[in-house]
Amino acid sequence: MQLTLERPDHEFFLRGADGQAALVNDRRIERSFVLAPNRLVEDWAVGEVRSLTIEDLEPLFALEPELIVLGCGAAQAFPPAATLAACLRRGVGLESMTNAAAARTFNVLAGEGRRVVAGFVLGA
Repeated sequence: MQLTLERPDHEFFLRGADGQAALVNDRRIERSFVLAPNRLVEDWAVGEVRSLTIEDLEPLFALEPELIVLGCGAAQAFPPAATLAACLRRGVGLESMTNAAAARTFNVLAGEGRRVVAGFVLGA
């Protein structure tokens, strides 16, 4: 059987993530960041998902997503209900999960050509 390495047709690909770091393409990132298929925004000033505000999500909204995948760190956590409601009022879905699950989900959705943006909380 012949195996072929399939490269995504978008610029950024998550090779993995946990609560302390993520590997974007071949680069290790150790601070919270925002990722779209063709954009990387480093040093996202978020350290705790449970206190996430709608203002914290502005860098993600600026990338015009239909869905936000929120990587919460090593353990799943949820933002306040008011933040979730504000996303829904904007017509943007928000899914919260561990960083490892968020990395896998982001890659699948980006590979399908979806307008997905991910925010990863690291070091929390």
